[in-house]
Amino acid sequence: MTTQLVQDPYNIIITGVGGQGNVMASRVLSNMLVSKGFFVTIGETFGASQRGGSVMSHIRVSSQGIWSPQIPKGQAHVVVTLEPVEAVRVLARYGNPSVRVLTNTRPIYPADVIAGEANYPDLSEIKETLGKLTEKSWFIDATDRAMSMGNPILGNIIMIGALTAVGDIPAGREDFAAVISRTLPEGKIDDNMAAFDLGVEMLKKAS
Repeated sequence: MTTQLVQDPYNIIITGVGGQGNVMASRVLSNMLVSKGFFVTIGETFGASQRGGSVMSHIRVSSQGIWSPQIPKGQAHVVVTLEPVEAVRVLARYGNPSVRVLTNTRPIYPADVIAGEANYPDLSEIKETLGKLTEKSWFIDATDRAMSMGNPILGNIIMIGALTAVGDIPAGREDFAAVISRTLPEGKIDDNMAAFDLGVEMLKKAS
């Protein structure tokens, strides 16, 4: 794991739909980075999140000072998506040839798809598209594994663990443990640690 930023500021986007724990994931990751001494700003956008609309967090990390919370167009360094189509949506505005993407594979179908008024692309199509738009992309069955743990919301923590395993984020397991020990009830800590560790393992297998 690196002990410094590979770019300064380092621009992270975490995106998903309402109810997936996007905001919690962004706050946990930001607190991990703050604990390492970095300046962190968060900008969040919500699109009808209560109805399953898009939720996106911009996280800008710097060793120099505070930056605007809005990542400029085309300047994301890494994108973490809790829903696969959101990856394509975000890259259309914030992607560039060197961006990296981690994508949860479990789709959440919007209302127009459920109603038969629109089509949802196959995962193979999404993989092909991301292969063309990114330097590197990983696909993580985070929700499926979280459900096997008895709590689908742990998918967001699995994705945070996977992100740290990429090696570009100067924070890891000890930092995660310190953050959740301050913010979660004791009874939830073991499951969250297990989810984080599983994300690290899954990323290594997907590489």
